[in-house]
Amino acid sequence: MNGQLAHITRHPIKAHGRESLQKVQLSAGQCLPYDRRWAAVQDGAKTVDGWNSCVLFSRGAKSPQLMAVTAELEEAGECVTLDHPTQGRIAIRPDDPADLPLFLDWAVPLVAPGRIPPVGLVRYDGGLTDSDRPSVSILSLTSLADLSARMGMDLSIHRWRANFWIDGAEPWAEFAWIGQKLAIGGAVLEVVERIGRCNATKVNPDTGVIDADTLGTLEQDFGHTDFGIFARVVQGGPVAVGDAWRLL
Repeated sequence: MNGQLAHITRHPIKAHGRESLQKVQLSAGQCLPYDRRWAAVQDGAKTVDGWNSCVLFSRGAKSPQLMAVTAELEEAGECVTLDHPTQGRIAIRPDDPADLPLFLDWAVPLVAPGRIPPVGLVRYDGGLTDSDRPSVSILSLTSLADLSARMGMDLSIHRWRANFWIDGAEPWAEFAWIGQKLAIGGAVLEVVERIGRCNATKVNPDTGVIDADTLGTLEQDFGHTDFGIFARVVQGGPVAVGDAWRLL
C-alpha cells in the first residue's frame, strides 16, 4: 500500500492555532519540530518539568472557540503569531514573561463560560502531545472522505489537529498498521496506536462553533471513537508535501 503525503500541520501552542507547512525535518524519537512545544496552563494546575497531561491545559474540547485559532511560528526568534475571527491577531514570544499579559488578554475571552482560564504558558521541547511519548499523528484523507459521506457534510482536516495527512490508502486501513513501519519521504515511522477522539472534533474550525456529531457517528457506525494513528519516528529525515509513503 502506498500513496502521497497531502498535508503537514503543526500546533506550536497546544490548542491555540494550527499552522500548515510544506516540509519538515524529522528526528528519531522526537515529535514534529515545534509541535505542541508550549501549552496554556489553567489556573490552579500543578505542572511538572517535562510532559504533562492535557487536562492541565486549555483545550478545544472544553472551549470550542480555540478551534478557530490559526498560528504562524517564526522559528529563529521563537515568535508565534496567533489569529482568531473575533479576537484578531497578536504576536508573542511564549518564553518571554513580558508577553504573557498580552497572550492572556487575548486568550481568556476564548475560554468557554464556566471553564478554568489560563494563567501562564509552559514549554516542553519533547512536545505536549496527547500521548505521553513523542509522537506524530497520521490521518487518512480517504477515511475522512468516508466519514464525511456518512455524516452528509464535508469535514475539514483541521477538526482533527493532525500532523500528517496521507492519501492513497483504503478507508480505515490505517487501523491495521499497528506495529508496522511506514516510510514517508526520507523518514521511517513505526505505528504505535490508534487515536481516541474528543469533543474538539465536533467544532467547525472556521467558526469555533459545534456543528457536527463526529463522535456519535463513529460510535454508531464503528463502535468506537478512534480516528487516525500515532507513530514514533525511528529514522529521521526530510519529509515534504507530495512525498511518497509506503508500508515497509
